[in-house]
Amino acid sequence: MQDFKSFSSKLSNLKSEDFEDLALELFQFQSQENPIYRKYLEARNITTQSVKSLDQIPFLPIRFFKDHPVISGDKADFPDFFSSSGTTGMITSRHYIWSESCYLDHAQEIFESNFSSLSNFHILALLPAYLERKGSSLVSMADHFIRESNSSHSGFYLYNEEELLEKMESLAGDNRTILLIGVTFALLDLAESGKKFNPPSNLIVMETGGMKGRRKEMIREEVHDILKPFFEVEAIYSEYGMTELMSQAYSKGLGKYTLPNSMRVMLRDVNDPLSISQRSQGGINVIDLANFHSCAFIETQDLGRFDENGMLEVLGRFDNSEVRGCNLLVQ
Repeated sequence: MQDFKSFSSKLSNLKSEDFEDLALELFQFQSQENPIYRKYLEARNITTQSVKSLDQIPFLPIRFFKDHPVISGDKADFPDFFSSSGTTGMITSRHYIWSESCYLDHAQEIFESNFSSLSNFHILALLPAYLERKGSSLVSMADHFIRESNSSHSGFYLYNEEELLEKMESLAGDNRTILLIGVTFALLDLAESGKKFNPPSNLIVMETGGMKGRRKEMIREEVHDILKPFFEVEAIYSEYGMTELMSQAYSKGLGKYTLPNSMRVMLRDVNDPLSISQRSQGGINVIDLANFHSCAFIETQDLGRFDENGMLEVLGRFDNSEVRGCNLLVQ
């Protein structure tokens, strides 16, 4: 089990019916090999032998990533880490990683299973603030997507909005789809810039969340109602990811997310965070099997619900949780 390459192989061939068995196997491993998670279980008087199903697995509060190296194994084996964004003075999370290439291959597999080959896209990444600091998992993923698209038109944009708009217009009618992936505040700034723009019909706009203190927090519908008419698209796509998770979920509109095979979401009771919610709404607990090197069982600070078709909607964040840069908007 300590052979991470072997587990990575299991993950890439994972079938939905095998998820619970693999999650329980991973729980047994991490409860012994992850010192922070082990101490957390001990503090809650939970023995590994007592956990027999997914709904019995304890979830580690995400704030532990701010103060501790949440790793399964020897820290010497984890030379690199991703760090979260945040406003000045905030303590940011660190997610120590076993292999950046493993993360990037996994991210590509998830993206292409939701959409199509990256070679079918021009990737235009509007990620100011994220590009201006080191250690962003989002920038790492976008850079990989840009390279794998094998398009001379793909690239990063910081504050050069005119150049970005000209690039999109020049690609109108191209046989590839233009994917504009951007942090929310930057997309809003662009849409409200007053600049003239003739949106190409082969354009997809995907927001990754995040205001980073640049603008007031807005509900998703309000953001999308500003973006849709400027870019002349019927829907705004979204990516749900965070520093502390190796997997991503994607929405093709209305903020409803499809979860990858490596991820499950279980909702916890908002009044009793140690209990699974009996309703369709609650705090989001994530099982991310791609976190096999750290902790796969994360109690996030997000609120969510499942719709009638079982799709996840992220409603916002708990009132008492600090607002981070790379998260979905507050509802």
